[in-house]
Amino acid sequence: MKGIVKHHQDTLLQDLGGGTARRVLSFNEQLMAVEVSFETGAEGAVHTHPHVQCSYVLSGRFRYSVEGESALLEPGDSIVVPGGLPHGTVCLEAGTLLDVFTPCREDFLK
Repeated sequence: MKGIVKHHQDTLLQDLGGGTARRVLSFNEQLMAVEVSFETGAEGAVHTHPHVQCSYVLSGRFRYSVEGESALLEPGDSIVVPGGLPHGTVCLEAGTLLDVFTPCREDFLK
């Protein structure tokens, strides 16, 4: 197979503290998929990075902010954040985001 297969049970769940955990899924140099789990009340602090990010809500409810503007995101909702913009989230109901980055987040691999 020419694709990259990554089985969920073979990926490492990394505790990030503060009620969040991250699991790096499939990736190559241009693209990375990451599963991020949040407990109710946990925050993804406002931050920036040069990567374009798309967040898709697999479960739970999130207040997601980009450059100070916020939106409520529920299962099935998604948002694209251009690289370099300050963004973050607060988990209103425990859940999981699927974050996709381009290019790959090399810092997540260390």
